[in-house]
Amino acid sequence: MSDSQVRSVVVLGGGTAGWLSAAYLAAQAKYPLSITVIEAPDIPTVGVGEGTWPTMRATLAAIGIGESEFMLACDASFKQGSRFDRWCDGSPGDSYLHPFTAPPEGVTRELLGAWQQMGGAFAAAMTPQATVCAEALAPRQAGMPDFAGALNYAYHFDAGKFAAMLARMAVERFGVRHLSDRVVAVEGGDDGTIRALRTEHNGSIAGDLFLDCSGQAALLIGGHLGSGWIDRSDVCFNDRALAVQVPTPAGSAIASQTVGTAHRAGWIWDIALPERRGIGCVYASRFMDDGAARDVLLDYVAAQLPDADLAGLEPRCLAFPTGYRERLWQGNCIAIGQSAGFIEPLEASAIVMIELSLRALVENFPQRRETMPLLAERFNSLFHYRWERIVEFLKLHYVLSRRDEPYWHAHRDPQTIPPRLAALLQLWRDQPPSFWDFPHIDEVFPAASQQFVLYGMGHAPPAGLAPGAEAGARLAEVARKARVLASSLPVNRAYLDQLRAAAAAKEPA
Repeated sequence: MSDSQVRSVVVLGGGTAGWLSAAYLAAQAKYPLSITVIEAPDIPTVGVGEGTWPTMRATLAAIGIGESEFMLACDASFKQGSRFDRWCDGSPGDSYLHPFTAPPEGVTRELLGAWQQMGGAFAAAMTPQATVCAEALAPRQAGMPDFAGALNYAYHFDAGKFAAMLARMAVERFGVRHLSDRVVAVEGGDDGTIRALRTEHNGSIAGDLFLDCSGQAALLIGGHLGSGWIDRSDVCFNDRALAVQVPTPAGSAIASQTVGTAHRAGWIWDIALPERRGIGCVYASRFMDDGAARDVLLDYVAAQLPDADLAGLEPRCLAFPTGYRERLWQGNCIAIGQSAGFIEPLEASAIVMIELSLRALVENFPQRRETMPLLAERFNSLFHYRWERIVEFLKLHYVLSRRDEPYWHAHRDPQTIPPRLAALLQLWRDQPPSFWDFPHIDEVFPAASQQFVLYGMGHAPPAGLAPGAEAGARLAEVARKARVLASSLPVNRAYLDQLRAAAAAKEPA
């Protein structure tokens, strides 16, 4: 082996980013690596990143985690998309769905023409998942193989328990070294790289490659290496969230999607787990103060869960910057998780960006130090593209709104709309979103996602659309499949109760 071969990886930080990085890299590395996680003992996990994308199924399988094992250990439930209430005009019946199952194959213009002819909500016409979500059904039956389903799906879960499960697996199954210690200094190399991290109790921990999973602190990529911050708060205004976890009554229904409800200066997330709901008020501090946000949050909880003990709830305040690093891979350091960037929790892009970063790293792993500059340039280019597409997609939810409050007016100000998005909105008057607009492999939000938001929020389809007989037949098949699934899939509560009962029956007496 060459002296320059990358043999050791040091991960700074635990939580979802750190432990997912350690476990995934240990499971998927092309050759044996020494992996060390340094986790400060007194920094709690943020623990509110409870929504995932369908990519999580492949990630769990790649690590070797069974689906039932994961769901039981992390109090998980199924997520089949996101529902947006009161985003269009704020009226009580204002609601649309962004599901995970794409529209049927076919010419998009013809499908749009058939939808216009039949009427109704766009998502309901294009995928049976709308019916499944409306009836709080699971996307799979208990007898199916792990990670297989009748529809595309992801998960909601307890983020703290997920990190703990990954930590146990990384240490016990893959031999990852775990140091509960604080880094007191970074020892740099002569070539602008990092040589070692000096810890309070374990001395210097040397490495060939360092993963900065230290969250917003970005101790390595920002603090030591000085990679700048690209601020996107000019486009995405939200910078605060108040979060609570509310116990739910035994046997209560479990929603099949994240629910995001717009308010006068932001929105509220609502995520249903088997025994509680995670609810948070996201807002822009220049349009709403903390006290008003707390009132909005508690009013929502009172309306949704009338028996909740409001006096016993202590909302947790989270402040976050909006943007991403100029260089996400610099020297021998890669930022993963919030150290790389964060663009508010809308559409749950945080964890999928961790997954995509790890996949890109594993498939282009720098076996020798000499290849790092080339791989870093490729990585940075790819993830700049991805961060900007996230910014644009999240902004799409706001610029299409017709709500009449200062916050929403500000979002529609042309000066706050990215030029590429403004150009696409002009183009989409004449043709629907397509592959030509989003041509990269592994687009976080492909053309189908753009369509669900665009037409869900009432953007007019191009004029002169002809439905065509084949398109009409495809939408009729969607409706038929929706009826079949509605009669054959279990409700989420029944599925999860059966999963727990089966696990309990296997436990020794």
